[in-house]
Amino acid sequence: MAEQLPVIDLAALAPGAPGREMALIALREAAHRYGFFQLTGHGVPAACDIALRAQAEALFALPEDEKRAIAMLHSPQFRGYTQMGAELTRGRADWREQIDFGREEPARPLSRKDAPALRLHGPNQWPAALPGFRPAVEAWQQAMEYLLLRVLRACVASLGQPREALQPLYGERPWWTMKLIRYPAQASEGQGVGAHKDGELLSLIAQDAVGGLQVEAADGTWIDAQPTPGCYVVNIGEQLELASDGYFKAAVHRVRSPASGQARLSAAFFLGARLDSRIPALTLPPALAAQARGYTRDPGNPLLHDVGANTLKGRLRSHPDVARVHHADLLDGASSMPSRTATPR
Repeated sequence: MAEQLPVIDLAALAPGAPGREMALIALREAAHRYGFFQLTGHGVPAACDIALRAQAEALFALPEDEKRAIAMLHSPQFRGYTQMGAELTRGRADWREQIDFGREEPARPLSRKDAPALRLHGPNQWPAALPGFRPAVEAWQQAMEYLLLRVLRACVASLGQPREALQPLYGERPWWTMKLIRYPAQASEGQGVGAHKDGELLSLIAQDAVGGLQVEAADGTWIDAQPTPGCYVVNIGEQLELASDGYFKAAVHRVRSPASGQARLSAAFFLGARLDSRIPALTLPPALAAQARGYTRDPGNPLLHDVGANTLKGRLRSHPDVARVHHADLLDGASSMPSRTATPR
């Protein structure tokens, strides 16, 4: 039988829930061994996902000129629509179209003294032809922010820490991004998204019934993240790997293009630390510290404790066209860095 990702019941992780200690151990082991798990018991109404999917289908069905009117190329904050093949993972084009969002806010007036990563704060781009699109997207964003903060607190508690030990990283307004993604079918299985890790604290993927998301196991084989009704897929990001000194695993994963003649649609939400923060090192209990592997150290793509610098580095590499138009002054510093992972899924 093929290996499956663990299933974690979020309701069992709530403070005071019966059997919570055993549920925390199951969560800790899933995050340590796989870095991925299926999440049930989350309490998000199915109607929230259904409304989002309907609007995503409507968006991707728009004429090309209407989608390009909100192209990411217009956004210094890397928000908006990206056509097929325009985002890179490790220098190779991903075969998907997508639209990216962040927290809606005005662009900040900045001076040369400000950290370059603060340029990432700003507005989204919304399709004028779909009046129901923004409300559905923002309702889902609000639900996912609340949900992933609950998961994050449970992850921290599973390490023997106070639930709010990482609260200074996210405060009242965590940094997050979101994607709606469409993977068209290909005649043969190809790269929907190449193998990569996510840079944030936690990521969540809402899948449709078309498979394709795969997680790399310790032996180098690939585990299919089977679409499961009522479940989200959640994975550990590099920020949480850093904070736990590698006890939690930011796993390599990819998406293979569907070859069935049916496109794949997914939504992804990435919860991260504030751009002006630095990732701390949690003091793990001795038994857990002895199992910590240390975070991944790749000289070609170093992980930075400075959240803003690490986040901006990823955007510049994944979207070189946007970088050239809006951030040419930063490219000399990034030109020696190989193209980093794109974000999924």
